[in-house]
Amino acid sequence: MKIAIGSDHAGFAYKQTIKEHLVQNGHQVVDFGTDSDQSCDYPDFIHPTAKAVASGDCDRGIVLGGSGNGEAMAANKVKSIRCALCWNIDSAKLSREHNDANMISLGQRMMTIETAIQIVDTWLTTPFDGGRHQARIQKIEVI
Repeated sequence: MKIAIGSDHAGFAYKQTIKEHLVQNGHQVVDFGTDSDQSCDYPDFIHPTAKAVASGDCDRGIVLGGSGNGEAMAANKVKSIRCALCWNIDSAKLSREHNDANMISLGQRMMTIETAIQIVDTWLTTPFDGGRHQARIQKIEVI
């Protein structure tokens, strides 16, 4: 799978570790920055990450920040992006099963790196349930 990834300074360390984990598991990763833990503005990196997913250049996307809130908000401004803020394995699983999330947002200050990797792995392997959820996704798309 081709995965877009981006972060601000507060998510940089986890981004680097998650990127390595993804590559080790056979994924292709496109890193949209940032490239250090120096203070920066997250929309500058999250917007191109989300655009890569929306355009189909990447299959899915992962964005990271301190809490993940702003990153999810920025990603969800891009048409056809359904970015879920995930804080545990259950939220990641449901974001795929019920919402067909094509991006997730994680907060480096909110969880351990081990939890973050578990969330990523769960999200990548959980299929969309379709069914009654498909109509809801279609309603989101027309908003």
